[in-house]
Formats: sequence, C-alpha cells, structure tokens
Amino acid sequence: MQFQQLQYFVAVAETRHFTRAAELVHVAQPSLSQQIKALERELGADLFLRARGNISLTDAGEALLPLARRILADADTARHEVLELVQLRRGRVRLGATPSLCTGLLPDVLRAFHDRYPGIQLLIEEGGSHDLVRELARGALDLALIVLPLPTPAPALTTVELLREDLVVVSSPEAPAPGRGGRVVRIADLEGERLVMFRHGYDLRELTVAACRAEGFEPDFAVEGGEMDAVLGFVRAGLGVAVVPRMVATRAGRGLRVTPLARPGLHRAIALAHRSDVAPPRAARELQRMLLEQ
Repeated sequence: MQFQQLQYFVAVAETRHFTRAAELVHVAQPSLSQQIKALERELGADLFLRARGNISLTDAGEALLPLARRILADADTARHEVLELVQLRRGRVRLGATPSLCTGLLPDVLRAFHDRYPGIQLLIEEGGSHDLVRELARGALDLALIVLPLPTPAPALTTVELLREDLVVVSSPEAPAPGRGGRVVRIADLEGERLVMFRHGYDLRELTVAACRAEGFEPDFAVEGGEMDAVLGFVRAGLGVAVVPRMVATRAGRGLRVTPLARPGLHRAIALAHRSDVAPPRAARELQRMLLEQ
C-alpha cells in the first residue's frame, strides 16, 4: 500500500468521479485508475462500485475511508511538525552554564535568541564545569558553557573558546577597601582579608584558592558555600570580600566596590562545548552561532 494510492482513493471517494479526482490530485485519469486498481489488488477487495455515471463505495471502501483520511492527516501533521523544527518555529535547546555565566554572559544572548525564535523552549541548567561535562556526556544537554581548563581531560567533547575574562575583587563600599586601599589589589593582599567563598565544586572557588596558595597562604573564609547571588549579597552586607568575574561585578549594580587585581591578575577562559560524536540539534546550532558571534 502506497501513500499516493491512499491520496487517490480519498479523492475518488470524495468526488465520486474518477476524472474530477484526477484533476484534484493533478494526475492523468488513466494513472489514477491504475493506482486504484493496484490498491484493490493489494487489499484483496473492490473499493468502488463502478456503474455508468455512478461511483459508490463498497463495504471495504467505507471501512478504509476513515483510516485513509487519518493516515493522510497524520502525514500532513508530520510534515508540518518537521517543517516548523527546520524553520526554528518550535523545538528546544538544553543549555548548561556555570552560575556566574548565567548572571553575566547569558541574559543578553538568550534575550536576542528568544526575540528571534520565540517558539524555541530554552532549558537552562546551572552547575560547575565538571558537572556540566558529565551531563553533556550522558546526553542530558545539547550545549554547555564551561570554564577552561577542565579538571580532567574530556576527549569526547568539542570545545571552542568564547572569551577570556578578568577577575576582580568586590567589597562593600561601607567597609575598608581591600588590601592597601589602592586602585588595584594584589592576590598577596588578600592574606589579611576575610573572603566570602563559593561552594565546593564552583570553578571560581578552585581558582581563587589555588591563587592564594601560590602566594604562600591559606585564604580565611568569613562565610562559604553560596552561589553567585548569595556571595554578592553577603559582600554587600559587609561580611567579607570575594573574587568574581568582571562581567558579573559590572552587572551587579549598586552596593559593591569593584577593585581590579594587579597584573598579571587572574583570568578565566570561557568555552562552548558539545559532544563530538553527536551534532547538536538545529536550534542548538543557531544558539551556538549567536554565542560565538557575540
């Protein structure tokens, strides 16, 4: 049974005329008749009673008609659904990102993507780079924004560096300026400061602690275990200072003093990652393009 044969059958059933049915489906009448006969042979039953000037459905034809209409309707729906996905009218993108990137980099890009493709559902998962790499590997994410270098090699991933970002020290304007109170602060100056520190597994925690240890001291934590919003809130409240990305500090608004780190400073590389063995869906590829162009 061929899809085209069902189209011809429904056309004849609705017009009760072979010639008009052939015109409706844009095919020569002999070809339509041949396909109807081939369908009848396939089914082992006549579908039409053919009397001069009068075409009617047999019992077999009556039984087939609603099924054929449903098949044709389902095929039309499938065509429409696929077309919408291809044209990015519908679909979803599962994007992972570290919390600091959700605060700093993503809002403007996601707003531009949503304005252009409002039918695409955006599913965002926050986590550390290690967790996001694991989620990519098991197929739970299409794309992830991660911090390089990764704690362990991930040969199954393709990564493209997006940007390098400076880290800065934020503090409460009502508290003494960090370090010596100058325009910049050295990592060594943080030895006498109490730090508001992120939770374990947070990329910024590992980077800050490693930088302090490289200067020969263990950082002193006033409070630890928070996510980005909590850390910024604790700093505003005067509990201590924190090392955060410049982009986050800029977006954080009032209530924070921002002090650059003295050269060479601290930096982090942000990369866009996806599985090497599976091409991202069309919508994810479009978001990937917009992220790479921003």
